[in-house]
Amino acid sequence: MKISELFRVAFTSLVSNKLRSILTILGIVVGIFCIIAISTVIAMLKQSIKEGVGQLDQNTFQIQKWPAVQTGGPGSQARFRNRKDILIEDYYQLKERLVDAQSVGAEQWGGGKILKYRNKETNPNIQLAGVTTEAFPNNKWYIDKGRAINEDDINSSRRVVVLGSDVAKTLFEYLNPIGQEIKVDGHKLTVIGVLEEAGAFFGQSQGNFAVMPITTYQNFYGKRTRSINITVMVKEGDDYNEMIQKAEGIMRIIRKVPPGEENDFDIWTNESILAQINDIMSGVWTGAIVISAISLLIAGVGIMSIMLVTVTERTKEIGIRKAIGAKKRNILIQFVLEAITLCLVGGFVGMILGYIAGTSAGSLLDAETIFPMNEIIIGVSLCVIIGVIFGTYPAMKAANLDPIEALRYE
Repeated sequence: MKISELFRVAFTSLVSNKLRSILTILGIVVGIFCIIAISTVIAMLKQSIKEGVGQLDQNTFQIQKWPAVQTGGPGSQARFRNRKDILIEDYYQLKERLVDAQSVGAEQWGGGKILKYRNKETNPNIQLAGVTTEAFPNNKWYIDKGRAINEDDINSSRRVVVLGSDVAKTLFEYLNPIGQEIKVDGHKLTVIGVLEEAGAFFGQSQGNFAVMPITTYQNFYGKRTRSINITVMVKEGDDYNEMIQKAEGIMRIIRKVPPGEENDFDIWTNESILAQINDIMSGVWTGAIVISAISLLIAGVGIMSIMLVTVTERTKEIGIRKAIGAKKRNILIQFVLEAITLCLVGGFVGMILGYIAGTSAGSLLDAETIFPMNEIIIGVSLCVIIGVIFGTYPAMKAANLDPIEALRYE
């Protein structure tokens, strides 16, 4: 028999016993569903996170009080909370000593601000920051209109502000914002620039913020209200890791961290965040693999049992085929292909349901849709492997039947 004919016979057998077939492939459906659904969600989250953390250049790292990715229970949170804030004085000392760096910038962030222009105002979730001039190149903030904050603005504590693209659209839909006056917490600020649109992070725009000179910010909100974040850009061609180590050593001296004790600050890069995210995702993926493996194992045993029943039911058919010239390998291939067909049908159903569930879950998190091609290939391969492993014994039993005894079977 041709391969196409064998698959046709396999499908006919599957359709003729609908309920039994559905119950048999249910385990395959569940196992493949878990793999595809979890893989799709993880792939979508990784892509969104990778795009989101890309705000730092590949040769830039950040020093801050809190870790970029916070894990652990309440105890670990308390440990980070009890760290000393990074002060503006710490920044100036680091900048003075880290002379080999391309640029060293500082940012002091505060959230939940409302920006107003005449009768228009933003939502109450705008991020507001006081920054130094170096924060612009270090964070890849590019000016679309007007200009960036300069040293004169910082030295004079000028009441000027640069708006993110979304803030500018909200307050000045059809009006040129440059030179206009807005209010923040009762403080009047003159708009001197608007940033170019940035990419989205989990579907949320990264243009919902505004920045002012760090000295102005501290005049409004105080020097000790929030910890400073420091960004360091490494010169082209310099050793990136060596610069990180040098900055770490200087910060330990500035903050008087005793030898042997862990840092009371964190240094993160794009790579370090992605590595931590990958570690978390790996745990989720491992859990999905364990669940899938158990489900597929149970499904494989079920397929072997059903195939043994099928061989018994079709004993006379096997005897007739052998009597007219079918060889052992023909019978063996026929029943192995029937087992593989059962697995593939269950696998394809699981893939479709898993992809739908995965993309739906990822969409709820505003993550970009991704087709998990590698996992699809793995799923198909697993179906074939399970069909071969658990279909071989029933197929061998069928192939070894004595044709005379098979013809006598009732």
